[in-house]
This record gives sequence, structure tokens and C-alpha cells, in this order.
Amino acid sequence: MVVETGADLVEVGIPFSDPLADGPVIQRASQAALGQGMTVAGTLELIREVRPSVPVVAFSYLNPLMAYGLARFGHDAAAAGVSGVLVTDLPAGEDPQAESTLREAGLDLIRLVAPTSTSARLEPVVRGAEGFIYLIARLGVTGARTAVGRELEVTISRVRAATPLPIAVGFGIASGEQARRLGQLADGVVVGSALVERLERGLDAGRALMAELREALEPHPAV
Repeated sequence: MVVETGADLVEVGIPFSDPLADGPVIQRASQAALGQGMTVAGTLELIREVRPSVPVVAFSYLNPLMAYGLARFGHDAAAAGVSGVLVTDLPAGEDPQAESTLREAGLDLIRLVAPTSTSARLEPVVRGAEGFIYLIARLGVTGARTAVGRELEVTISRVRAATPLPIAVGFGIASGEQARRLGQLADGVVVGSALVERLERGLDAGRALMAELREALEPHPAV
């Protein structure tokens, strides 16, 4: 559905029982998926079956990937058609072996950049990044509304000065107006909680949000 309505990249969440970085919407979705028996292997199988026509980034936490086996996950994810992986609780440079294992499987290691990152911290984070930079728009968990103001504009400028990689802004993006403003500053937006919340009302509600985002971002990308 998201590809048909204009997404240039799809982020597929692998559910985890303790998603610390996520707000109530994603937490609720993760618990529902786990309650119905979804696993790391099951998520990869779904990706393999669908084989979207756009790049897929697998999003999760380190614990379920370690339990599955990082080398095994890297191999199986690449075989399923995953292009990159975003591990929320794997700080840049904290576990070089884990990062190498994922890279050796041919997966781009997507890095998260916090708005509070100092210049000293930003440099090593972006140096090891691949694919694109996921810039967290504000402090806190996913879901709460983000204000697109001068502070965020300055943060985007700082990150852009530090890396040639595209910058996608996420956390709290829920409307076409937010996406339009961010599209003038960054290279794309990441929309998760708002889309999941719409999809709880049905596919038509999800399509409507995607169409709103796509129209707002033309010719910029919607993730």
C-alpha cells in the first residue's frame, strides 16, 4: 500500500517486547504483532514474499537480532531483499563487531542522529553511516507531534555540513504541512506512528495520509 501511494523507501519494523524508543502507537502495534506470533524470521519472510519495488530498511532493537544471531540475520535479511538495517539501541561505534557483521552481509547500517548530538559526537556517527542519516526531530519517543521551527532547521544544517549522505527526518511527522516544510530543509521524512494510527482505521485512511505526504513532498521523497 505505501509503495503504491508514493513511498520511496519502506521501513519494516521487527517487533520487540520492550521498544524503549517508541511511543504508545508503535508499542501497541509491536505487542499486537508479538501476540499473533510474529518473529524475526516471520518478518523477513513477509518481506521476501512481498519484495517491494523500493528499498527496504529493517528496523528493530539489538536484543531480538542477537537472539536470532547477527550473522544469520544479516544473511537472511539480505536474501529477503532488505537493503539496510536500523538498530535503535546500537550506538555508533559501541560494538564494532556487530556493525561489521551487518555490513559484511551487504546491509547498509543506517545511523540515528539525535538533535542533542555535539559536534564531537556527530563526526564519528556520520563517518560510519551508510544509506542515509535518520535525524531524530526532537527528544522523546516516537509519536508525539514535532514542531518544525528554527531549532530543527539549525540541526539539519549542522548534520548536512558533516555528511554528504541524504538526511531523512523522523519522530512526530504526521501531516502534509510538516512534510512540506521539512522537504525544503531535508531530503525526506520518516512517518511511522501516524501511519500506523491511520491504518488502525483501515487501508483507506492509510492511503489518504500517504497521498497527503506525497503531494506535500513532490519532488522530495517520502519514507
